[in-house]
This record gives sequence, structure tokens and C-alpha cells, in this order.
Amino acid sequence: MSWGTELWDQFDNLEKHTQWGIDVLEKYIKFVKERTEIELSYAKQLRNLSKKYQPKKNSKEEEEYRYTSTRAFLATLNEMNDYAGQHEVISENMTSLITGELTRYVQELKQERKSHFHDGRKAQQHIETCWKQLEASKRRFERDCKEADRAQQYFEKMDADINVTKADVEKARQQAQLRHQMAEDSKAEYSSTLQKFNSEQHDHYYTHIPNIFQKIQEMEERRIVRIGESMKTFAEVDRQVIPIIGKCLDEITKAAESIDHKNDSQLVIEAFKSGFEPPGDVDFEDFTQPMKRTVSESSLSNSRGDGKSEPKFGGKSKGKLWPFIKKNKLSLKLGAGPEDFSNLPPEQRRKKLQQKVDELNKDIQKEMDQRDALTKMKDVYIKNPQMGDAASVDHRLAELGQNIEKLRLEVQKFEGWLAEVEGRLPARTEQARRQSGLYEAQNTSAVNSCAQDRESSPDGSYTEEQSQETEMKVPATDFDDEFDDEEPLPTIGTCKALYTFEGQNEGTISVAEGEMLYVIEEDKGDGWTRIRRNEDEEGYVPTSYVEVYLDKNAKDVYKSLQKISE
Repeated sequence: MSWGTELWDQFDNLEKHTQWGIDVLEKYIKFVKERTEIELSYAKQLRNLSKKYQPKKNSKEEEEYRYTSTRAFLATLNEMNDYAGQHEVISENMTSLITGELTRYVQELKQERKSHFHDGRKAQQHIETCWKQLEASKRRFERDCKEADRAQQYFEKMDADINVTKADVEKARQQAQLRHQMAEDSKAEYSSTLQKFNSEQHDHYYTHIPNIFQKIQEMEERRIVRIGESMKTFAEVDRQVIPIIGKCLDEITKAAESIDHKNDSQLVIEAFKSGFEPPGDVDFEDFTQPMKRTVSESSLSNSRGDGKSEPKFGGKSKGKLWPFIKKNKLSLKLGAGPEDFSNLPPEQRRKKLQQKVDELNKDIQKEMDQRDALTKMKDVYIKNPQMGDAASVDHRLAELGQNIEKLRLEVQKFEGWLAEVEGRLPARTEQARRQSGLYEAQNTSAVNSCAQDRESSPDGSYTEEQSQETEMKVPATDFDDEFDDEEPLPTIGTCKALYTFEGQNEGTISVAEGEMLYVIEEDKGDGWTRIRRNEDEEGYVPTSYVEVYLDKNAKDVYKSLQKISE
């Protein structure tokens, strides 16, 4: 079954068929190329999806990934990223093994096809030339034969005519002989040309064309085999990544099976446990005895249990509670809580303090690493002065030493608070309790009285809305007006403003650098000091902005300092 013998007369159809085969190959290349683009696009979308749901660094979301369910979700995101990578591998392998190879093969195939059909056309042109030569020889032989017959007839006519001279007859005889000789020569030439043409035609149809068509057939069969191999490669590329994709899916399944609901429940307890005891019973309040109404110790859910009584809502005592509420609202509006996290429940406070200690220790280690590196650099400069000036790093080393010392002091401070929370150190002094007792009592009672009607923020602190809700839950009585008319708090010292502060928030007061003012309430650990400029102007300023002078005769000191400044 050879194209050379079976299709010897189908040159044009074979040319069209082989061109169609190349078109099919190019169509398959285009198909695979579009498949690779789809794989790349799919992989990109999967990566973007995985990135979109990854937790942001140093954010609340990152803290949520301590639960087993969210860690399983994070593992799923990571596996989806690897899953996307396998689709990129599919695209790369199909591009290199199929589209790249077939594109080069198509170019070679076009050149080979062009060469074969060029040879075929050349053979056809040669046989057509031989046929034309044969036709020309045949027509010449035919013409010479006709001329010889006419010459012979003319000679016979002249020879029969008695009126023609002998010379004319001889001349006609010689002409007839010449024509006969020319006919014989044309006959010989025609016979030779015919034999040559038959030989060329035999070689053309039985040798040259079969050979050319055989090469074309082999070329076409190679094209068919090649496209079949490419289709196998197409499937094999997919099959190679199936085990890895299966591992990704197995890891997702493993992550799902690692979810521990009991462990997550325990983490919720650790995250939000306050350490407070549930409130006790509410005491009966007897309103039959006028002017003796008091708020019982448990009415505001005081869980401190230190034996201190709550301020009573009577006379001027009410003013002791409300300044705390306003101050607490102020601190929350400014977004700054106490440095020792005393606004948090005990358990949450301990965690925050421990976290702060760990962060400070990491900062100390970084500073020490930098100091060690600079020290080594200085030693190198001392040994090799041409490499640099050793004195140039002294200033930086001094800065690092100061930074390390500051950080160590911070660590000691927070470790002290942490030890106090954990019960490793004795309780605070009586003076410290006296200064912050009102703050703690009010904070505790506000927490317990509203424990059933509010939600804590994620870090355990209380939001501004909670403070407002607390304020709303205190029953309005006749002493509201009395609070506005209460006597101003006595001064406990003076202070000097170290920096200018623009008090733009409610409850703050603006001060200028160098200004002298009265102190009416010390910093209770939240970073704010309450001051007074005159009888009508008072408010809170950051403690770090003022230098406080506590003295029994503060007013006299203040007047003398004013005279000195004048």
C-alpha cells in the first residue's frame, strides 16, 4: 500500500492533503497553548485566593490562628498554594514538551513538504518537456513524409511528359530522392525520440514519482505519529502531578482531622477568663429610712474583697465616683490604657504583661546583637586603621548601651507588675493603695455591675460604648445637680509643663511649655495627671508632659515660683 503506485496520478490531491495535515497540527498546537494559558490563569487565581485569606501580620487575625480550626484553615490555604503550583507545572511542561517541540517540528515539516513537492513538480516538468520534444519530432517526420510524396509525384509526372527536357526530369528525380532521404532521417529521429520518451515516461511513473510520493507518505505518517505522541504527553503531564495534588488533598484532610473542639474551647477560656469571682447576692436596701439610703457594697458587684466600702451616693460623696467615669471615658477615647494594664481583668492582665516582657527581651537581644557587631567592627578598625576610624562607632555604641539600659529598666518594671499579679511579690504599700484604691474600687464595681449587659473587646479592655452604658445604668437622682456645684478638689502640689500640649479631647486641658499649674490628682497608672489652671479651668494632661512637685505647702511654692518667673 504505497502512495507511489496507488496514487501516481493524484499529485494535486496529495498536495492539498498534506497541507491539511499541517493545519491540523497547528490547530492542536493552538489548543495546547490555550490550555497552558488556562492553567496559568487558574494557578494565579488560586494563589490570589490563598493570599487574600492569609492572616495579616501583626493583626488581630494572626491571633485567631491559635485555634485548631483556624490553623486547619491556614493549612488549607497553604496547600491550595501548592496545588496552584502544580497547575503551573502543568503549564510549563506542556509549553516545553508539546507546544515548543511541535512548533519546531511544524517548521521542519513545512520545509520537507516544500522540498518533496518541488521535486515532484520538477519531474512533471521534465516529462512534459520530453513529450513536447516527441510531438515536435513526430510533426517534423510527418511533414517530411508528405514533402517526399509530393516530390515523388512531381518526378513521375515530369518523367511521363515527353515535352519536358531530360535535364528537368533529372532535376525532379534528384529532388524526390532528397525528400525521401529527409523523410528517412526524420523517421529515424522520431523513432529515437519516441524510445527516449518511453524510457523517461517509464522512469517517471515507476521510479521518480513513486519515490517522491513515498517520501511524502513517510512524512505524513511521521506527522500522524508525532501528533499521537503529543496527545500521550498531554495526558502524561497531567498524570505526573496527580500524586502531588493527591498529597495536597491528603494534607487538607489531615488538617481537618486535627481540629480539636475541646482544645479550642479551652483556648477560649484562656483568652477571655477575667479571674473575677461571680457577684454575690444583692443586699436589701431599706428606703423606709429617709436620708440613709446607701448603695450596698455588693450593689456595684465589688469583687475585690479588701474590706473597703464603696462611696455612698449622698451629699458630696458622689463626686468621688463620677470623676473616674469621666476620666475612664477620656482614656478610652484617646485609645491609651494604663501602662500596667490595670484596666484589664487579672488573668488578661497577666497575659498582657508576660507578652510585654517577652517583647522587651527580644528588643534587648536585638540591641545586644547590634552592640556586639559594632564592637567587633571597632576591634577590626583598631587592628587595621586603614579600614576605618574606630572612634566613629563610639557614639553608636553609647546609644546602644543607653537603649539596652532603658529596656532593662522597662523589663524590671513590667516583671514587677507581673510578679505582683502572680502573687510572687507582697501587695502594694498602704500609700499606693490609698492613691489608687478609689480607681480600683470604681473600676471593679463598674465592671461587675455591667457584666451582664456588655461585651468585652478582643483584648479584654472595655470600649467607650461600655463606659457610656455603665453611665446609663446608674440611676439618675437628685444629686446630679449637686455634683455640678461640688467644691473643687484641693491641690496636692504643683507642676511645670515640659512641652506644649493641645487638649482637643473632652476632659483635657491645653498647656504651654514652661507654664506652672496646680496638681489636684496624681497619675494612677493610666498616664494622665489632673491639673488646674484656675478655679474654672482644670483637666487632664499626659504625665510625661509635666514635671510634678508634690509638697504640703504647694500653694506657697507655686506663688514663689510665679514671682521668680516674673
